Amino acid sequence: VRWPPAGFTHGGQTMAAAVTGSGLLQTTSSVHLNVSVQCFTLPPPLQKSCQTNPISTKEASLQVSAVSEAGTQTEHRQDQRVLDVDLGPLLDYPDLGEFLKRVEGIMIKELKKNWRSHAFDGYEVNWEDQNKLVSCLHTLQYPAALEQQLQVTAVTWNCTGSVIACSYGRLGDGDWSTEKSYVCTWNLDRRGLKPNHPDVIVEVPSSVMCLAFHPSQPSLIAGGLFNGEVLLWDTSLTDDPLIGRTGLTPDTHTDAVYQVINLPWPQGNKLQILSISSDGKILVWQMEKEGKLTLMDGFALVAHQIPSNTRINKHGRGDSAVGGTCLSFSHFDQSLFVVGVEGGYLLKCFSGAQTSAQTSAATSVPLKAPAQFTFSPHGGPVYSVDCSPFHRNLFLSAGTDGHAHLYSMLQAKPLASLNLSDKYLFSIRWSPVRPLVFAAASGEGEILFCDLGKSPQKPSWCIKQTDNGKPVACLEFNPSQTQLLAAGDANGAVKIWQLSSDFNEQGAREMILLDDIARETTD
Repeated sequence: VRWPPAGFTHGGQTMAAAVTGSGLLQTTSSVHLNVSVQCFTLPPPLQKSCQTNPISTKEASLQVSAVSEAGTQTEHRQDQRVLDVDLGPLLDYPDLGEFLKRVEGIMIKELKKNWRSHAFDGYEVNWEDQNKLVSCLHTLQYPAALEQQLQVTAVTWNCTGSVIACSYGRLGDGDWSTEKSYVCTWNLDRRGLKPNHPDVIVEVPSSVMCLAFHPSQPSLIAGGLFNGEVLLWDTSLTDDPLIGRTGLTPDTHTDAVYQVINLPWPQGNKLQILSISSDGKILVWQMEKEGKLTLMDGFALVAHQIPSNTRINKHGRGDSAVGGTCLSFSHFDQSLFVVGVEGGYLLKCFSGAQTSAQTSAATSVPLKAPAQFTFSPHGGPVYSVDCSPFHRNLFLSAGTDGHAHLYSMLQAKPLASLNLSDKYLFSIRWSPVRPLVFAAASGEGEILFCDLGKSPQKPSWCIKQTDNGKPVACLEFNPSQTQLLAAGDANGAVKIWQLSSDFNEQGAREMILLDDIARETTD
């Protein structure tokens, strides 16, 4: 209640009023009024109700024939991450506190020493199941080659790692230029693999001495023959896989071809194949139309043009050709390659050399002298050489003296020499995943694995390939499935080995140790 109404005045003064509990009205002036207040009581609210239809109910019961009760109980386990404050007094051991204070300085000193130590740098925890054994997955043979008593002269994997190819020929002395031989392939990923029935069989009119798949085209294989020819096959063609050959021309090798390489850097998108022969020539062939391999470039190894940077025996050296047996390109420099020769020497060569070779050989392309440096020799012909895929200056060689040599490109004498066999070493290859590991094929029927991190003088593992002691002629690691190794022997068999995890997993300090080995020098 407000009194008076807005704008009401009395005696020139504005009045304001409020009702108090006693009914008196207080104003801001001196005028007092008595006001009566009437109170009215409201009637009670109107009540309404409604009713629904009657609710029906029904009772039912169920009885079973048997009752079983079960229960479980677990022990209360306190969260170990939370410290119960009630246990505080129990953990107060004065003797323990004094002991910790007394040994604190010694413990910190030892911890710092362990931090600086490299004792466990080579140790790496592997939680996966380890394959401790080396097992033979397949033994592949071609019965017709076995009937002729032919030997496996080369094995090669295609770029996918699923197909293995082998060539048949002979390793001993003699003239087999007219003896029929074979090139066979097996797809190991194909269902129903038949070890005695190759997927592809190619008959060749001369003994096949070497073989190489193309690095990026999985169906192309190049081969070198005993009669000096170089051939190219396409295994995807079922009727006639032969798509290119050098033929017998003045440019053709005049002696057996011991290694072929499909060059991974073709010019003008044309296939190029490099071949090396005991006639002293290293030739580069290019695939032309109508199945012709044409000579595009070449080199000649002439005795008097070989650098004499080491104290080598010059007896018998003259203007004659030096027979090449093997070759390997650097993985870091396409122009650099190492050649092994029949006299036991190893030559560092340069493909960009411009010096003309002083040879009487008549070819359609001028030959050049590539040798730039001579390394200390083996005690016999060099059969295999392989540049390291992990270090630009390191390479391996193997020869008839049974030794494996580890060389640096920067010095003549080998960094290490391992006597692995009393007979020949026919092949040697670096592991594609372990920088310090390599494998060698011996004339005693064994595959020898060496780990330079464990021992620089003796093999770490040995596999018996042949039971009768016949030599293992060739071996190759699978570039894609690196746990697989293929090896061919004089019994005519190709065996596919699955390597253990020890030879297929790189250690933590292997690259550091490899660098340390490469920095070593010899007197």
